[in-house]
Amino acid sequence: MSDRTTGAVRATPASGAAAATPAPVQGAAPLAPGARFFPALAAVYRAQLSRARVARIPLLFVATFQSVGIMILMRGVVDGGSEARAVVAGSSVLVVAFVALNLLAQYFGQLRAGGGLDHYATLPVPPASVVLGAAAAYASFTLPGTLVTAVFGCLLFGLPMGGLWILAAVVPLAGAALAGLGAALGLLAPRQELATLAGQLGMSAALLLGVLPPERMPAVIVWARDLLPSTYGVEAFARTFEQSPDWAAVAFDLGVCGAVGVVSLAVATWAYRRAAVR
Repeated sequence: MSDRTTGAVRATPASGAAAATPAPVQGAAPLAPGARFFPALAAVYRAQLSRARVARIPLLFVATFQSVGIMILMRGVVDGGSEARAVVAGSSVLVVAFVALNLLAQYFGQLRAGGGLDHYATLPVPPASVVLGAAAAYASFTLPGTLVTAVFGCLLFGLPMGGLWILAAVVPLAGAALAGLGAALGLLAPRQELATLAGQLGMSAALLLGVLPPERMPAVIVWARDLLPSTYGVEAFARTFEQSPDWAAVAFDLGVCGAVGVVSLAVATWAYRRAAVR
């Protein structure tokens, strides 16, 4: 009995030592792969679209009403011709500038100030999908207002409506250029108030340089007008009101607008990466 007891006592340290021996480490488990660009872009777009649907529709109404009011005021100064074409085209693209430039600058400025970028930074999505998804969601609200403004302007100034189909190209290209610019302004501004101010100044530039006929502007203002991305969308749309539109010039203006959109969205993506890691 004593032998069994001794054996039991001797076995106890052995079993305890075996229990205390750590299991061999096989290596850390690999992380899940990051989301692909286009599925991530679609997810961000749907989320932003559902979030902004209720809040942005009243603002879109304000943008449309503002552009219509500007055309009514200009009707007492402009009778027709190239000046009327410039007023209608500039007022229509102004709706895009109000939403894609002004509101997007405010949104990203608020997102940065409130720490919302930390949420996106923890998600396994490419930074470009966040910027493009938000920009596309905001730009999607501009097409109805732009179309209403263009139709009202054509009726007000007696312009033909056969070229309104070009808005299907003008709105996304001008929207991409202005949305990228607005996102970059909101992400690069050190304070939320400065982002709001930058968006307001950008929209004011689109108003003054896009709606007013270039024939009545000084040469210095015309040069500044050529630096604004929305100018090329305005020019492309205004050319379609002519009896024999120069489609090569229209394609050139749209190409410049698209190229500026690619550059501005790339800058906005870089600004997002910079702001997310600070």
